[in-house]
Amino acid sequence: MSSTNSTIIKSFVWKLLERCSVQVVSFVVTIILARLLLPEEYGIIALITIFIALAEVIADGGFNTALIQKKNADNTDFSTIFFFSLFVSVLLYVVLYISAPYIAKFYGMADLVKVIRILSTSLFLYSFNSVQRAYISKYMLFKKLFYSSLGAILLSGCIGIVMAYAGFGVWSLVTQTLLNQLFTILIMWFTVKWRPNFIFSRTSFKELFDFGWKIFCTNFIITLFIRVRALVVGKIFSPSTLAYYEKGDQFPGLIMNNVCGSIQSVIFPAFSEIQDDRTRVRAMMRKAINASCLVMFPLMIGLMVSAKPLVVLLLTEKWIEVVPFMQVLCIANFFRPITIPNQQAITALGYSGITLKLEIIKKVVDISILAVSCYFGAIAIAWGVVIFNFLCIFINLFPNIKLLDYKLQEQIIDVMPILLISLLMGGSVYWVQYMQWTPFVQLVVIFLIGTSVYCALCRVMKIESYMFFMNIIKQKRL
Repeated sequence: MSSTNSTIIKSFVWKLLERCSVQVVSFVVTIILARLLLPEEYGIIALITIFIALAEVIADGGFNTALIQKKNADNTDFSTIFFFSLFVSVLLYVVLYISAPYIAKFYGMADLVKVIRILSTSLFLYSFNSVQRAYISKYMLFKKLFYSSLGAILLSGCIGIVMAYAGFGVWSLVTQTLLNQLFTILIMWFTVKWRPNFIFSRTSFKELFDFGWKIFCTNFIITLFIRVRALVVGKIFSPSTLAYYEKGDQFPGLIMNNVCGSIQSVIFPAFSEIQDDRTRVRAMMRKAINASCLVMFPLMIGLMVSAKPLVVLLLTEKWIEVVPFMQVLCIANFFRPITIPNQQAITALGYSGITLKLEIIKKVVDISILAVSCYFGAIAIAWGVVIFNFLCIFINLFPNIKLLDYKLQEQIIDVMPILLISLLMGGSVYWVQYMQWTPFVQLVVIFLIGTSVYCALCRVMKIESYMFFMNIIKQKRL
C-alpha cells in the first residue's frame, strides 16, 4: 500500500461518504423514532449503552489499532485477534448477564434486566466485525465499508421505525441496534475478501499485545469517563434529562463523527506508513488540522445559532429542553479538530505509552471537573465538558513540540484566520433566531446567509485549505 496523496484523498472521500451517508440515514431514523417515542424510552437505552460501550472497548483490547499500526501484519495476526476478541466477548456477556439485576437496582428500574440481557448480545456481533474493520482501515478499503454500513442502517432503520409505529416502544430501539450490527456483518462478509484462518499464534498475540494494551487502557479510560457523565446524569437526575443531554450531544456529534472521524480513520494508517519521516507526518498533520477546522468551526457556530428552530422542526416542542445542551456541547466540540490529529500522530509514531500517560492526566482533570460541576445541575456538567476539551488542547499538543517540532503558537496561528471568519459568519446570522418566522424559514435563511458569508470571507482572505479544496473541485469539473 502506498500513501500517495491520491490514495489518501480517495480514502478520505470514501470514508467521508460512508460516515455522512450512515450518519445522515441514522439521523433521519433517530428523528422519526424520537417523534414516535418518549424521551424516557431513549433514556433507558442511553443508560444501558454505558455498560455495553465499556464492554466493547474491552473486547477490542486495543488490538485493532495495533493491527493497523503494524507495518507487516499478516493473516495470522488478524486471525489471532479475531478469535481472541470472540472469546473475550463471551466472558463479557456472562458478566453483563449476571450483573443485569444489580444495574437495574442501581437505577431503580426493574424493567432494565431483560433489555440489558438482550441488548448485550451485540457484543458477539461487535467482536465478529471489529477485525474486518481493522482490515479495511489498514488497507484503506473504505469503499467496501461504505456499502456495508449504508445497507445495514437502511434495513435496520426501516424495521425499527415500523416497530416503533406499531407500539413496541423501547424494544424498537433494541431491535434496530442489533439488526444494524447483524446486517453490517452479513454485507461485509460478501464484500470484503478477508477470512479468518483457524489459528492462534502466541507470538503474534504477544507482539500485538505489547503495543495494544496501552491503546486499550487509553480507549477504556476515554470511554469510561465519557460514559461516567451519562451515568451521573442518569443517576442524579432522570432518564428524560439524560435523553435531553444525549440528544444535545448527538447533533454536534453527528458533524464531529462525519468530518473528524473520517479524517481520523484515514490519517492514522497514513501516519503509520510514513512514521519514519517525521517531516511528512508534521506536514500531513497540519493539513488535517486545517481541513477539520475549515469545516468544523462554521458548522458548530451555525448549529449553535440554529439550535432552537432545528429542535422544534425535527423533534417537536416536547424536546425543547435539548436546545441549551446542544449549544453548550457545540462549544465543547470546537476544540477537537485540533486535539484529535495531534493524538493520532503520537500513536502512529509508535508512542502508545505517551498516549496512555496523556489520557491518565486528562482523566484526572476530567473527573475533577465532573465532581464539581455535578453539584450545579446537568447544564453545568455540559459546561464542564467545554472546560475539559479546552484544556486537552494544551495536554495533547505538548509531546508534539518535541516529537514533530510543531509548537502551540504555530498551530494557533494556522487555525486563527478560520476561527475569526467563522465568528464573523456566526454574527451575520445571529439575528435570525429572533425573527417571527417558522423554524423552517429560519433554518433556510441561516444556511443561505451563513454559507455565502463564510465562503466569501475564505476567498477574500485566501484561506489555504479552502483554496486547496476549491482547486480540487475545479480540476474535477475540467
